[in-house]
Amino acid sequence: MSVELNPGLVGLAQLEGLYRDGCSFRVSDGAMRLVEQAVDRLDAAVAGGNAIYGVNTGFGKLASVRIGDGDLATLQRNIVLSHSAGFGPPLSSDVVRLVIALKCISLGRGASAVRPVVIESLQQLVANDIIPVVPEKGSVGASGDLAPLAHIAAVLIGEGEVFYRGQRMATAQALRAAGIEPLELQAKEGLALLNGTQVSTALALAALFDSWRLAINSLVTTALSIDAAMGSAAPFREEIHMLRGHWGQVTAARIVKAMLDGSEIRESHREDDLRVQDPYCLRCAPQVVGACLDQMRHAGEVLKIEANAVTDNPLVLSDGEVVSGGNFHAEPVGLVADAVALAVSEVGSIAQRRVALLVDPSLSFGLPAFLSTNPGLQSGLMIAEVTSAAVMSENRSLANPRTVDSTPTSANQEDHVSMACHAARRLHEMNENLAAILGIEAMSAAQGIEFRAPLKTSAELQAVVARIRETCPRLEEDRQVDGDITAMARLVASGPLSDHAEFASIGEVVA
Repeated sequence: MSVELNPGLVGLAQLEGLYRDGCSFRVSDGAMRLVEQAVDRLDAAVAGGNAIYGVNTGFGKLASVRIGDGDLATLQRNIVLSHSAGFGPPLSSDVVRLVIALKCISLGRGASAVRPVVIESLQQLVANDIIPVVPEKGSVGASGDLAPLAHIAAVLIGEGEVFYRGQRMATAQALRAAGIEPLELQAKEGLALLNGTQVSTALALAALFDSWRLAINSLVTTALSIDAAMGSAAPFREEIHMLRGHWGQVTAARIVKAMLDGSEIRESHREDDLRVQDPYCLRCAPQVVGACLDQMRHAGEVLKIEANAVTDNPLVLSDGEVVSGGNFHAEPVGLVADAVALAVSEVGSIAQRRVALLVDPSLSFGLPAFLSTNPGLQSGLMIAEVTSAAVMSENRSLANPRTVDSTPTSANQEDHVSMACHAARRLHEMNENLAAILGIEAMSAAQGIEFRAPLKTSAELQAVVARIRETCPRLEEDRQVDGDITAMARLVASGPLSDHAEFASIGEVVA
C-alpha cells in the first residue's frame, strides 16, 4: 500500500504510521502540478541572466563565483559529492525512510523548483526498499542538514552506499538490481536536496513518537506503584487538577485514577492508615508527568509545522522571484528537541524514585526489603534499582541543552547554527534509558502487588501485571535479571501497557 501525502497538510498520525509501518508513499497529484509550475518559474529566471544563488553561483562563502551555463549540471553533481562528508554509524533505516518522506513533502510544496522526477525518484527508492546509508554525524542544523542529506542525494545520482532489502551494498549495484536509472540533476536540484531540516526533524519526530508512548506508559507504571505501595488515590480526583487547569496534568491524573478504580488493595487501607500524605513520586505524578506531556505536545505542534515546511534555499516564490532566505536554520527543531530531552529526563527521574520507594522497607508500607521473598539470603531487586539510578543519571547529563552551543562554520558565512541534529539524535539514547527505568518499575511494582495477595489490584492493573508476567516471571529466588530488564524495556517501548490508557499516540492529541 502506498500512502498519499498532501504537502502542507500531513499530520503526526500519518507521519508516525510512515515511521513505524515502513510503507511507501507518494506526493499527491495536485502538489506535483505546483512542482511543475515552480520549475517553469526557475527556468524563466535563469533565462533572464541574473545571478541566482546555488543555481549559477557557487555555494556558501563561494556564492560570489559565477558559474557558466554549460556547467550548471556539473555544479549540482559536485555539491552532492563534496557535501557527502558525514561520519559515524548509519542512521536507522526507519529514520532515513522518514527523512525521505519529509523531503518529498517539502519539495512537494512547489517552492523548491525541482523537477517532478526528483520527487518520484525519492519515492521509488522507498518503494523498492533502497535505503541510503546516512552517517549519523555531520550536521550542525544550518544551512540545513547538509552532510546527511547529501548522502541521500548521492544515491539518486548512483553514488554512495545503500541498504537494499536489508543488505548493505554500493548504490550502483542496488539500482541495477531494482531496474532504476540514476538521475542527472539539473539547475538547483542538488542544492534543494541538500538544504533543509529533514534529518533533524525526522530524528526529533521519531524520538517524540517513542517519548510520548513511554510517558503514557509511565502513568500505568505509576498506578502499579501506587497500589503496590498502598498509596492513596485521593490526589488523583479530577477537581484538584481542573482547579489548576493544565491539560497534561488533568489527563495524567485521569489515566492514573482510571487504572486504580476497583482495586481491593486501595479499599483495604482507607481506614486505620496513619499516613497522611504519600511521597511526591506518587502524589505529584500528574503534576510532573502532565507537565512533560504538555512539553511534548508543544514539540509535536512545532514538528508538525516543520514537517510540512519548505526549508531549502533559495526559494521560487509565487510571483516568479527567486529569493534567498534562511528557512534551513533548524532552531525551532533544536529548541523543542531540548525541551523533549528535559521531559524525558523528568519522567525517568520521578519513576526512579518510585522504584527506590518500593524496594525500601522503611517507605513501602509493609513490603519486604528489595521485594525479595527471603531478604538477607536473597538480594531481590536491589541492583535492578541501582541500574535504574545509573541510567537516570545518564539521562540527566544527556538532557543538557544543545542549541546553545552554536559555533561558526563555512568561513564565518554560517556564523550561527542550531545543533538541532544531535539535539534530536540524543533523544533516542534517552528513550532507551527511560524504557529501562520504566521496565524496572513495572517489574518492581508487579512484584509488590503480588505481595499484597490475597488482596487484588484493579481489573485494569491485573491485566497489566499479566502482560508483565508474560515477559518477566515473578522473582521467587535470586537470578540474573539483566535479561528481564532488557525484555521489560522492550515491552514498555513497544506499545501501550494498557489497552485502556488514553492518548497512547501523540497523533491522537496533535492532529
